[in-house]
Amino acid sequence: MSMTQKILIIEDDERLAQLMSASLSKAGYTTEILTRGGEAAEYIRGNSPDLIILDIMLPGQGGLEVTRILRREMRTPIIMATAKGEEIDKILGLELGADDYVPKPFSPRELVARVKAVLRRTSGKAEEKDELTFGNLSLNLVKHEVRKNGNEVELKPKEFD
Repeated sequence: MSMTQKILIIEDDERLAQLMSASLSKAGYTTEILTRGGEAAEYIRGNSPDLIILDIMLPGQGGLEVTRILRREMRTPIIMATAKGEEIDKILGLELGADDYVPKPFSPRELVARVKAVLRRTSGKAEEKDELTFGNLSLNLVKHEVRKNGNEVELKPKEFD
């Protein structure tokens, strides 16, 4: 793993966020912490983290809504780390676009292992697959655009998915 990989932690429990940050820093990652979901999309657009650790229950804009917004625009890997451990919560988080789901409480070593695993699966692949072409049809997975014969085809987000 590159020591320059940036992990964004979005967690309102500052003590837990600091623990996660310290564990990830010890493993060689650079970390940033946000405590509110409403700050996330703008911050991510300007700072391009390599991975996001996201709590579901945040003040203001919750983690599920943050995931919906992010998935419309980007493929940055997301690990949900939350006290909501029911099966339906896990399924919803994963279906919205999370790459992994870690129920609290978790050990710092497990979190680092999951970060490494998700980055191993996703590093470099997003750039290779940003645009797919099938004959006269092209899909831009980052911009969520579809073009047929060079002309944009307007689709709703569900249709694109």
